[in-house]
Amino acid sequence: MRYISTRGSKEVQAKEAIYRGIAEDGGLYTPVSIPSLDIGEIKNIDSYANLAKYIFELYLTDFTKEEIADCIDRAYSRGRFDTKDIVGIKKLSPGLFALELWHGPTYAFKDVALQVLPYLLLKSMPSFYKQALILVATSGDTGKAALEGFKDVERTKIVVFYPSEGVSDVQKRQMTTQEGRNTFVAGIKGNFDDAQSGVKEIFTSKKCIDTIENLGFFFTSANSINFGRLLPQIVYYIWSYLVLLKAGDISEDEKINFVVPTGNFGNILAGFIAKLMGIPINKLIVASNINSVVADFVRTGLYDRRRKFYKTISPSMDILVASNLERLLYLVTRDSERVKRYMLDLKTEGYFKVEEEVLKEIQESFWGDFSTDDQTRNSIKTIYREYGYLVDPHSAVGFDVYTKYQKQTSDNTKTVVLQTANPYKFAKDVLNALFDGEYNNIDPFEALEILYAKTGVEVPEGIKSLLSKPILHPDVIEKDKMFDFILEKIRDN
Repeated sequence: MRYISTRGSKEVQAKEAIYRGIAEDGGLYTPVSIPSLDIGEIKNIDSYANLAKYIFELYLTDFTKEEIADCIDRAYSRGRFDTKDIVGIKKLSPGLFALELWHGPTYAFKDVALQVLPYLLLKSMPSFYKQALILVATSGDTGKAALEGFKDVERTKIVVFYPSEGVSDVQKRQMTTQEGRNTFVAGIKGNFDDAQSGVKEIFTSKKCIDTIENLGFFFTSANSINFGRLLPQIVYYIWSYLVLLKAGDISEDEKINFVVPTGNFGNILAGFIAKLMGIPINKLIVASNINSVVADFVRTGLYDRRRKFYKTISPSMDILVASNLERLLYLVTRDSERVKRYMLDLKTEGYFKVEEEVLKEIQESFWGDFSTDDQTRNSIKTIYREYGYLVDPHSAVGFDVYTKYQKQTSDNTKTVVLQTANPYKFAKDVLNALFDGEYNNIDPFEALEILYAKTGVEVPEGIKSLLSKPILHPDVIEKDKMFDFILEKIRDN
């Protein structure tokens, strides 16, 4: 298995794709071919970890079986996740299922991948590099999950940038209290797209690269631009299908839908790859908030970031530049020159439009719509009232968009809605959705206690204890000072 940049630079093996993170031409490493699955061969695999090993071996062909097993066993070892199978699947009705991806140490779906990535990176790094410098732009959840995954991992330092006023109070507190001698965090005065574009500019700047290499480091990423981050996410789509199959909820040839709350497109792209591998997926339903650039693209073929940016109650999806869409465009067209042209148009003009045949192929697999904040609040309340099930605002966007999908298509295919974060990460918004704004004026951490008292749903210990932890990363910087911050931290530490 070899990997090629979406913009056409030379093919590399998996280890190089993982340790580099992003290709030298600014493109994203993508498998040259997608391996096929034999459902009969995998349906009797007995654990999530063993399925992950099987899938990883298809993609990481320059890793030994022992290296892959070590990465997965260390990532998914007892105690890191609070459920036996790493993810949980709740049956809400005969045709509707919730895939809980928030059972890891930071209570967000990013943990499933970011507990594995540090070990993949360590086994990929060439010996001539002293240390990896991991740069992360986060809209909320990736930052904490990456910090937790890389905390005190040898030969690494990690720097995370987040929009200082664009994450929830719990998300911010999770990052600013992060322990670990190799972890560094700064808020930036701007939005997530500012943080993401800043990190990409640093990655591709010869001056920045030369500077950090002279200090004994090389750049890499824990964002989903790194295929080593995307690969573990493919596994839970396949696992979900196998669980429903074994439980008798679906038959072997029956197709299913997945609804994915998405901003940066990595999570739903993993589902598309699972479909290309042979999992019988009918539709991947893109659920956006009012920053609906991705859902609009799926509907029209026009990707246009020249629009107002909104801060919403689903802040991890407050994104106007979805970096992983580039991989989808390559997988659909297999034309790096065309992808390069789309990306240049996006950078210089602020938009691009795909050809009709490309849009038609995308719409074979994808459907998209968005949810306003009011609709999201109503969705939280409706899901709790109908199923006694508590969801966070991002997952609620998924349920709301799924309702719209059913109304518009009359499709009754059995459907799995991805649950991307524990509701207590957004306790105040969830509480106010359930009780019509009654608790608008309370402290966000007081909301934890009230939400527990009202619903009886347990507060995760790692969230409950945040208030007692000291702030270790108070910095808030201008967006053009990101590289200065990096240099200051790695030189002083």
